Amino acid sequence: MLIKNIEIRACKHTQPVMKNSEMRDGKKSDLEFLVITFETDEGLSASTFGFAGRGAAMAGEIANTIFKPFFLGRNPLYREKHWHDYRMADRWWNHAPIYSYGPFDINCWLLSSLKANQPLYKYIGAFRDSVPIYGSSLVLDSPEAYAKEALEYKDRGFNAYKLHPQGQYDLDVECHRAVRKEVGDNFKLMSDPVAPYNFEQALRFGRELEKLNFYWYEEPLFDENFHNLRELTRILDIPVIGTEVISKHPYSVAECISTRVVDMVRADVSWSGGITAVIKTAHLAESFGVQCEIHTAIYHPLELVNLHCCAAIKNSEFFEVLVPYEYFNFGLKDPIKIIDGKAQLPKGPGLGIDLDWDFIDNSTFKKF
Repeated sequence: MLIKNIEIRACKHTQPVMKNSEMRDGKKSDLEFLVITFETDEGLSASTFGFAGRGAAMAGEIANTIFKPFFLGRNPLYREKHWHDYRMADRWWNHAPIYSYGPFDINCWLLSSLKANQPLYKYIGAFRDSVPIYGSSLVLDSPEAYAKEALEYKDRGFNAYKLHPQGQYDLDVECHRAVRKEVGDNFKLMSDPVAPYNFEQALRFGRELEKLNFYWYEEPLFDENFHNLRELTRILDIPVIGTEVISKHPYSVAECISTRVVDMVRADVSWSGGITAVIKTAHLAESFGVQCEIHTAIYHPLELVNLHCCAAIKNSEFFEVLVPYEYFNFGLKDPIKIIDGKAQLPKGPGLGIDLDWDFIDNSTFKKF
């Protein structure tokens, strides 16, 4: 089985609903993305979304220039060889963004699972058939807004809620207190400030989260700030979690795990290097008794790939989705099924849910 054709589409949601205020830099995402399709000489095809940052045209050019010629003519079953070949190729003056390799690796796994006539998670090696889901906020404008949204997703049966606060220390504390008061003591809450603080502020904020019984404290400092993160992890009782934007998984994350830079690590199929990277990072973490919590991939066709990985990983407790849920629930013919707070794995081969090609066609503005 050889990859004979690769199509890359640069796409943009025709009716994005995000507000400028929901991103900390004040610039909303227009929800641009790639759709990458592999066709083989045996008549199989697989497609996946790809993250594109703030510009699908740029991401598409990178995919077309670097990755399309790299993967054409290769056998998708040789995923490990492709992984190591590209690791060397990237070193020789490619240095592509961290989200570039992921969709190409995903398509190799999808083709392989389709050839085996197995759901992706069972082809990887299933651990479970459903995964507890939690909602992860955008940046909201007040403590009341966070409290209202947290209660909404608690009432919708989600297992937990995570705040992405504004990055202003006093206001952030107030927001977290308001959410805890609103949802009560027995609902799991997490915090992801996305590195707005210096070390002393990060330490004090962690102590506030401990008083509020938060479940974890995510990216209080930049992921690459190993020294201060290690010290923060040593001092605080609340688990510190990070590594979602560190490149070169799992090799770069090995130091974080083995020297306890953080208590738990992050990976996802978009920013970490596809399914291959997620599985490598998760298994490495497992060998040290460390959780690998899968980070949101934003768009639901990629979230579904994340879900398949979650179902094949023992040391991952949750399936994360950004909320408002309806903002990012596009690109699939059918929604991801949620029953009793758990995302259900599709039973069909490969991804298990078809992509919504009418939506994709309407969103496409360039093909490569």
